[in-house]
Amino acid sequence: MVTPPLKWAGGKRWQLPILQPLWAPHRQRRLVEPFCGGLAVPLGLRPARALLNDINPHLVNFYQWLQRGLRIDVPLENDHDLYYAHRTRFNALLEAGGADTAEAASLFYFLNRTGYNGLCRFNRRNQFNVPFGRYRTIPYQADLGTYRDVVQGWTFRCGDFDTLPIAPDDFIYADPPYDVEFRQYAALGFSWDDQVRAAEFLARHPGPVVLANQATPRILALYGDLGYRLRVLDAPRRISCDGNRTPAREVLATRHL
Repeated sequence: MVTPPLKWAGGKRWQLPILQPLWAPHRQRRLVEPFCGGLAVPLGLRPARALLNDINPHLVNFYQWLQRGLRIDVPLENDHDLYYAHRTRFNALLEAGGADTAEAASLFYFLNRTGYNGLCRFNRRNQFNVPFGRYRTIPYQADLGTYRDVVQGWTFRCGDFDTLPIAPDDFIYADPPYDVEFRQYAALGFSWDDQVRAAEFLARHPGPVVLANQATPRILALYGDLGYRLRVLDAPRRISCDGNRTPAREVLATRHL
């Protein structure tokens, strides 16, 4: 299995043993992820065709450079001063219109691997503001060319999920920002209205749908009312601000499977 190149809050590698038998009868279909995040699911399922979307343009820019065989030439060291220098440079690039460059992709990789708890957080001015992390060692990869062949048949797109050009026979796996207090993965955030909008949008799809979320009472009620079949799971909690590793209750909601 190919390891995701980024650390990502709420990564779904742990779900792959559950998802693989759901996906296997549909391998001829295109896999669509409206919230592709850290790519754990497509890298695990390895579809021939995929449409992978995220609202975070810096994440999508990194993946688009990954398709070109990104080789990182900025210094990669687990160092406090270097981290804040690279963070300042990254934010300056964004302000100067250089968000789609290879340098921005390289700096985003470094900030993701080195920042606190692997978080991706932007303030209202679209500035990356995650503090320095607490890692003893970090396995950086300067040459990311090994990912190039894996992701070549995939299309990466940045935009709102309800503008995706979805075909009726697409297989959709959706992992929206969870219904929890922290959901500031992009400058605009993700509200309860967005949760409802996403659930209703996916419920209209005539093809297979798998939808994952935190199993809060209102999420369970929303998905149940829309006709999803619900399965509640204990998920590992790998990223936590207070060190809590108690399994989180998550729901896997399915339609047409």
